[in-house]
Amino acid sequence: MDRPVAKVVVNDEGQHALWPAFRENAPGWRDEGFRGSESACLAHIAEVWPDIRPLSERR
Repeated sequence: MDRPVAKVVVNDEGQHALWPAFRENAPGWRDEGFRGSESACLAHIAEVWPDIRPLSERR
C-alpha cells in the first residue's frame, strides 16, 4: 500500500484544509485524522465541511 501523500487539517474555526502528510502543521492547525491521496482528502473535506463560509458569517 502506498504511503499517504496528504492529510486533512482543521483550525479552531472549523475550516478544513489539505496539507502534505510529511510536513508539520502550520501554526493554529491540527490533524483532523484523515490521510490519503490528494483526491481522497479533497473528497473528505467536501463531505465534512460543506459550508465553507468563515465562522463569523455562519452565525
